[in-house]
Amino acid sequence: MTTGSEVLLVALVDLSADDDAGRRYEDAVLALLDRHGGRLERRLRTGDGETEVHVIRFAARDGLDAFLVDPERAALRAELGDAAPTTRVLEVHDV
Repeated sequence: MTTGSEVLLVALVDLSADDDAGRRYEDAVLALLDRHGGRLERRLRTGDGETEVHVIRFAARDGLDAFLVDPERAALRAELGDAAPTTRVLEVHDV
């Protein structure tokens, strides 16, 4: 994929370490998407509140790369330490 191509992701977010802190972190981090050309298309949560699924689209791979190294995002994560959610990110495409 070229750096200018649109990128579609699914993020599986485990909030079980501290679900309240994890949700606040996700709220703050997802708010940063726009500055990098990203858009949250869906945010879903399991019935037990311990897992979220995010469908995220970036206009370009460069935006995803910038989001991943955003200093504000890194600071938010460092602030939570061990209570930070663990996330598995999958790059997907329509079939």
